[in-house]
Amino acid sequence: MKIKLTILFVLFAFTVFSCSKLDVVGNDSARAFNNLLQSAPQLVSEDKANNGWSLSAPSGGARFIWSKNFAESSRFDVMLEFDAAPFIAAGLDSSKLPGYFVFKDGLLAVGTKLGKEKLSYNGEATPLASYEQIVKLKRASIGYHMQMDHYGINLGNGNMFEWAKNLAANDKDIVFVLDPAPFIAAGTDPAKIEGWTFTKVTVDDENGKPVQVDKILSLFNLK
Repeated sequence: MKIKLTILFVLFAFTVFSCSKLDVVGNDSARAFNNLLQSAPQLVSEDKANNGWSLSAPSGGARFIWSKNFAESSRFDVMLEFDAAPFIAAGLDSSKLPGYFVFKDGLLAVGTKLGKEKLSYNGEATPLASYEQIVKLKRASIGYHMQMDHYGINLGNGNMFEWAKNLAANDKDIVFVLDPAPFIAAGTDPAKIEGWTFTKVTVDDENGKPVQVDKILSLFNLK
């Protein structure tokens, strides 16, 4: 009986180790994210107000923010924060947006709460280490967008932040992705949002088949 239990434990440990090693998307997304951070350090900063880190668009009109510690974050652990002015100029009535948006001090924010865990680090927390915690604890939120050769993090309700798998081979290094539906319902003409592009994006549906969906994008080449 002890021998059988030992064999089962070894098989279980091997399976867990193998799955971890075989998580190509999760592991490689961290490599690509680190390349992104290293390529544009001037865009990366600590965000004390949100207990996390911030990666800003070169234009300054949008930021991707990710938490240092789920247990100490307030509303969102990962989110986009962006200038509301272009949306308001395009007709947005912010009072008509769904409750998962936050409008404050001329900025709109949308994101999601990943959990309540208190994150632990080997040494000091860093922007990369905090992202690696997301891969480790909330792997389902990380995906690969084959058509654009991007990794991305799901922010809920059709919103995403994406970055190139290979910065040298891609002219769209970072992309802020918004679902246009709530903006349209709140009076916005998505084609008139300055600094953003209203377009159709090809993605894989739940069956792995390519489909086109409407998105509002803000794209940047960092090279």
